[in-house]
Amino acid sequence: MIGRKLGGRYEILERIGGGGMALVYKGHDLLLNRKVAVKVLRSQYVHDEEFIRRFRREAQAAASLSHPNVVSIYDVGQEEDVHYIVMEYIEGKTLNDLIKEKAPLQVEDAVHYASQIADALDHAHHNEIIHRDIKPHNILIGKNGRVKVTDFGIARAATSSTITQTGSVVGSVHYFSPEHAKGTNTGEKSDLYSLGIVMYQMLTGRLPFLGESPISVALKHLQEDVEEPRKVNPLIPQSVENIILKAMRKKPEERYQSAKLMMADLDTCLNPDRRNEAKIAFWDAYGMDEERTLVMPAIRADQLTKFDEDDDEDEPDKPNSRVESAPSKGKGWIKPLIWIAVLLIVLGGMWYMVGYVKGMFAIETVEVPNVVNKTLTQAQSELTAAKLGSTVEYDADSKLPKDTVISQNPSGMRLNVGTKVTLYVSKGIPKIKMDNYAGQSLKDVKLKLRALGIKDEQITITQVTTDDTPDTVLEQSPLAGEEFELEKAAIAFTVSKAKETFKMPDLTGSTEAEAKAQITKLNLKLAANGITREKSYKVAKGKVISQFPFDKNTDVSVGAEISLVISDGLPEDAGQLTVSVPVKPTTEGKDSVFKIIVSDAQNDNFEYMTEKVSKPQNLDVKVVVSPDKKAVILIKEGDNLVNSITRTYQDYLDQKNGKTASPSPSPSPSPKQQNTGPAIPVGGNGNGQGQTGGTPTKQPAGGAN
Repeated sequence: MIGRKLGGRYEILERIGGGGMALVYKGHDLLLNRKVAVKVLRSQYVHDEEFIRRFRREAQAAASLSHPNVVSIYDVGQEEDVHYIVMEYIEGKTLNDLIKEKAPLQVEDAVHYASQIADALDHAHHNEIIHRDIKPHNILIGKNGRVKVTDFGIARAATSSTITQTGSVVGSVHYFSPEHAKGTNTGEKSDLYSLGIVMYQMLTGRLPFLGESPISVALKHLQEDVEEPRKVNPLIPQSVENIILKAMRKKPEERYQSAKLMMADLDTCLNPDRRNEAKIAFWDAYGMDEERTLVMPAIRADQLTKFDEDDDEDEPDKPNSRVESAPSKGKGWIKPLIWIAVLLIVLGGMWYMVGYVKGMFAIETVEVPNVVNKTLTQAQSELTAAKLGSTVEYDADSKLPKDTVISQNPSGMRLNVGTKVTLYVSKGIPKIKMDNYAGQSLKDVKLKLRALGIKDEQITITQVTTDDTPDTVLEQSPLAGEEFELEKAAIAFTVSKAKETFKMPDLTGSTEAEAKAQITKLNLKLAANGITREKSYKVAKGKVISQFPFDKNTDVSVGAEISLVISDGLPEDAGQLTVSVPVKPTTEGKDSVFKIIVSDAQNDNFEYMTEKVSKPQNLDVKVVVSPDKKAVILIKEGDNLVNSITRTYQDYLDQKNGKTASPSPSPSPSPKQQNTGPAIPVGGNGNGQGQTGGTPTKQPAGGAN
């Protein structure tokens, strides 16, 4: 269950407790960002309708209560076969743990806890809910000292007509009320009886009734009087003992009539005027019953004569009356004394015979040793030494070491010799077997380890320089096949390190021969089939278009292989045109400087030429067009745009088919007119400088000669 998300909201963090019906986990509410307690029905009961009904009844009973001393219920749900209740998480311990650590508790603390429990029961009873299982295990003590009552798993409505099923009783036998043990209806006063036992245990450190079996304990609740708490712990005030004795009366009508009355008594029991109050006395209804069955001596003949004589004495003047002397009474006590002695002898003999026969057929009982937190082997040895057997149930969710006993059932009681004790044993923290990662890429290995839940900070890397491919795992720890715990994993790898590296130069734009010479000079290798040729508008034939896998300024080591893409000239559909551009000086006879800027399939804003012109003439400009890229020629006189010519791919096709494309000059602006259009960069790619005297600047791309 650890790590599982229930309802897409409650993440299970760790196990914090459990009982016969369910396990309790600490969880995190991802939606509200708070800690919660998640109670999960044990897997062996998920198909038992009775347990599921009881589990749901707990949620319904507790959810109907809202009190500071009752654990709040937040949510109830089912996910596949998992039935769960989400409740308030209490940072603290159970009252049972506190009793084990500190019993007997201080009187003030015990009264304080009991008062809060009574307050919670008063609220539950007011809402017609009977808890029916009040015991220290179900009382949580927060770090602030606040008591929280939990586990309403066997609670029922106070108006229910069948609290106990025929033939079975549900609850904790050491805290049963007498009516609970008999299987009759249990009410509010049954919870108060259980609270009295909890107070008894807090103040004495032991339970009032112990027995060889649950049945014998239940019979003691019905038949035996409890040993007075002050005889066990003389420090208990008489006022507090009176509360315990009244709460634990056999007859419900002799107990407190409500939890509220008991709470009121608890609130004042430590007042100075009550500490030395008289011991409580209960009215003995048995002694006042005149109709009860009695053992009476038989009336003898001489007693009848005496009665007659007494009658005669009342009438002395009656004629014919008989007057006889009364028999002597001097030795009348001897005969009854003899009979009493004989009866005592007979009873003594019978008592001896019963004890002798009982001893012949009595089954030997032994105390169950506490083996929690011991190894399974040690626990089984102790149980065997105590003449007890054992059955083992493994718990995969426990974080205790493997084969450690988490809990046992039963404990703290006597059992018949040969009885088996159930041991709940930890399976230990799951371990992962280490794979062989030698020869694999460190990047791939890290991805595999992350998938197992191992974090990067658990991995240590040591690099060594070798001839192996860089970042290849050479050695590992743990070795392949070894097991390790996920949370404690510490993994170390020795990884190959690349040789000394340098920055890769830019080979693009170089000729194939220049690039090969540079690769050889740098002690690099041209990969097999490392030359790929592609058509290109932008790069002249025979020059490098791109390089890989090492681009410009990336780190590369000596001996690394590199591949080149070489331009194979213009594509087949490239259109080469020669455009005649007319230019005219502002003042004929005086030089005007004209700049020709070309944007076509090869170049963007390329300064094609710079020409001094003193008279009108035509300048030839070669451009390249493609199906999706036209050519635009800008003519500037100084910084002023005086004309522009556009040629499309259709013009190329027309020329190819014998049609002549005529220039389409734009209207020339006046010499002084400034270009108000968008700024146009000059010298597009910087692969050539403009020349005067009519000589075109060298073009960067091949194919347009």
